[in-house]
Parts: sequence; C-alpha cells; structure tokens
Amino acid sequence: MIFAPRLDVDLGKIYYNTCELVARLKKRGLSVTGVTKATLGSIEIGSTMLQAGVTGIGDSRIESIRAMRLASLNLNLRKASMTLLRSPMLSQVEQVVRYADLSFNTEVEVIKKLSLEAQRQRRTHQVILMVELGDLREGIMPEDLLNTVDEVNKLPNIVIKGIGTNLACRSGVSPDATNMSKLTLLAEQVEAEFDLKLETISGGNSANLPWALFDAKLDAGRVNDLRLGEAILLGRETLQRQPIDGLHTDAITFTAEVIESKLKPTLPTGDIAQTAFGEPQTVLNRGTVMQGVMAAGLQDIDPSGLQCPAGIEILGASSDHLIVESLKNNLFVGQEIKFQINYSALLRAMTSQFVSKVYTDLRTDLAA
Repeated sequence: MIFAPRLDVDLGKIYYNTCELVARLKKRGLSVTGVTKATLGSIEIGSTMLQAGVTGIGDSRIESIRAMRLASLNLNLRKASMTLLRSPMLSQVEQVVRYADLSFNTEVEVIKKLSLEAQRQRRTHQVILMVELGDLREGIMPEDLLNTVDEVNKLPNIVIKGIGTNLACRSGVSPDATNMSKLTLLAEQVEAEFDLKLETISGGNSANLPWALFDAKLDAGRVNDLRLGEAILLGRETLQRQPIDGLHTDAITFTAEVIESKLKPTLPTGDIAQTAFGEPQTVLNRGTVMQGVMAAGLQDIDPSGLQCPAGIEILGASSDHLIVESLKNNLFVGQEIKFQINYSALLRAMTSQFVSKVYTDLRTDLAA
C-alpha cells in the first residue's frame, strides 16, 4: 500500500501532452528537448518523453543525468542524447563529460576544463553557448560572443553545436519576435565569421510557446529547438500560467492525508510574534471553523502552489503540517485530499524523500 503524501503521475497524460507539443511545434519548424529537471530526473518521465518524440532529454543536474544514463533496464534512456542545461561546475567536469553528450556553457574557463577532460576520456563533448538577451540570468553578453566562439573553437575535443538563450526565468522577460530575431542574427554572425554550421539554435523554454504556437506571423528564423518541461508536465505556458488548449493540466497531482479535524477559532490567542518561518501573521476573526491538519508541510510542498478542490481552503503551513479549512463538509482523520499543483509545488514535492511518487500508465483514449 502506498501512503500519502504522494504525487500521482499519469504517464499516459504526459505522453499525450508531449506528442501534442512535438506535433504542433514540428509544423512550425521546431523540435523539442524534453526537460526532466522538475522531476528529479525521473526515469519514467524521461522515457515517456522520448517515446513521444522529443529529440533528447535535458536536465540541470548531472546527478539526474547520470541516474538516467545508468538506468539499466531502459535502453531508450541509456542511448538518448543527454544535455546538461545548467553551466557545469568545475568540480563536476569529469561527470559532465562522462554522462552528458552536450552542455550549456557561458565561461571559457569551464569549457577549457571540459576540453582537457574530454581528451583524457578520449571523447568529444558538444557545447551550446548561452547568450544573454535580457533576462539577466546566465549568458554571454552578445558583444562578447564572437570572441568567445573564437577561443572555444580552438579547443580540442570540443564541438560548438550551437547557441541558445534563456528567458522568463529570473526577470520574466517574454520571448518574442525581437529577441528571437536577435538570436537568429547572432547565429548568422557566428557562422559567417568562423565558417561554422550551427546545428542547434535553442530558443528557450515553455515560456516560448505563446510566441511559437500562437503568433500567426511567426518567423522562427534560425531558432529550431525549444526546451519544454512545465508545458509537458502541467499543460501550461509559463508567462501567464494559462492552460494550453487541448492539453492535460492534471497529469501530476498531490495527495495529503488528514491527521486532525476539529472546530477551532480563526483568531489565535496570546501575544503574537513571528511564525516558525519568520513571517508576520495577519488573521481576520471569522469565528469558529472546521479546521483540518494534514501530514505535509513546507519540507514537502509549496502551499502557495496547491490548487484546492472545491470546499477546501489552505490557511497556512509549517515545516510538517498543512492547515486547511473545510467550507462544506467535515473532514475526517485518514481522509485523503487531492490537489492540483503548479511548477513550484511540483519541484519541491519531487525533491522531498517523504513524498511517494506513484506512476500509472493507461494509454487508451487520452484525448482531453
């Protein structure tokens, strides 16, 4: 028997979402790299994405790539193209070369170490040079790109596969025709200057979907690949978190169990200081309510990322307790409550060792 708290993962719905996005983007001249970083490199999810047509798997942690690469019973994953999406740490260069075919990079110092390690392992390592286009996370400044290419292009056992960018993660900068055109222009400048053929121009992540799918006048230019995680897993674009028409938004759900159910006042008594996490608390006196306490907390889930079922509201949380109010029916001890989740809640729940992960795969008629 599998207990709560748990994530219920419907691989059939993830397969369907992946197939739909791969097909829709193919019509626009774009391929898809399936991203598993929110799932802690889930072997089941990575394999499902590959079966549904992604060109390879991307993850930000080399530990997750290593686990997928060594998945002894899954030849599909073992042979798949694996990309490390976060710039490699110098301390992990040996593992990056051994387990990842490709890595995203911004620092020449790191690529030089990758070159030395690739020579030692007698391998060729591919790199995508990430360019800063306004979101101010990682990226080579555009004016420095040609000099960087010049240095990297001379390194043995290193192949520049392409360039890419990342938007909408740190500052919320939206991918659009302007910044995507700039990425195309930079790719053409690199090819003209160094007589290179860049195979991959990686335009971004799930935040690119409004540009890629819904711009009637789309000109993708040289952009030919997107890195999709949240859109596949949760069926949403990531600029406004709106559902993508026709996709499943409930492929992954979170379930917690009630461990206390009592009528309690809404107003605490006594001198009020900070909560366990240093936050001030402001509560309106609404009299007595039916309060439930659930066996899950901030160590397991981001409460702000839970979408409650009808009749349930979240009142607060501590490290190991989630406090809810039942607006209609009395809760009972042992009752399980299922929530839909956003990206933040998924990320934390997948990372928690106290949250079970339950996979089902019923691939019948999965159309929404």
